Amino acid sequence: MNYTFSLECNNLTKKYGNKCALDGITLEVPAGSVVGLLGPNGSGKTTLLKLAAGLLQPTEGEIKACGMPIGVQTKELVAYQPDCVYLNDWMNVAQLVSMMADFYRTFSIDKAYSMLERLKINREDKLKSLSKGTKEKVQLILTMSRNVPLYILDEPIGGVDPAARDYILDTIIHGHAEGSTVLISTHLITDIESVLNDIIFLKEGHIVRQGNADRVRSETGKTIDQLFREEFKC
Repeated sequence: MNYTFSLECNNLTKKYGNKCALDGITLEVPAGSVVGLLGPNGSGKTTLLKLAAGLLQPTEGEIKACGMPIGVQTKELVAYQPDCVYLNDWMNVAQLVSMMADFYRTFSIDKAYSMLERLKINREDKLKSLSKGTKEKVQLILTMSRNVPLYILDEPIGGVDPAARDYILDTIIHGHAEGSTVLISTHLITDIESVLNDIIFLKEGHIVRQGNADRVRSETGKTIDQLFREEFKC
């Protein structure tokens, strides 16, 4: 499959009644990059990620993943993790791994168990017995155990303790399939800045800055975190 951009939006608009969550945005996310989708609450980040995952339909415009219109054909190409735990509480970790393997041909059971062991998560533990942070770790492991061209992560480290963040970030960066793209939405910019290749600043449904992270830092003389604080200060 040949494509230059893992995600393409052309005049993409999404409205909820009279509220416009995304207002005619156009962007291209380079294939093989780690991209930070950054913005305050209510900026449209989650809406964009859900559109890319095929969970919402655009009001206007178009969106493509891996060169294909979002639809049934892109479900096997995109691994999406929402900003909340969606897994069944009554299942244990081993059952969740088995369920994911049944759902997705691209899921690697060996990869999942390897990461679970490194984080010392017992495969026999039921999800409801785990802490919020550990539940998020399990969900991230299940997402990253799929071998797909595009990973979409909505606040993947928000509920994880600081001591585990470095490992989680390492899992995200080194755990994804070779040559794939990782699109991360987060408020913890300082934690992820060092791994970002590209950035997208989203504000009130509009893109206010996008580009290569190193180039942006070189041109402005500021870190991505500093630029974020300036752009979105109250």
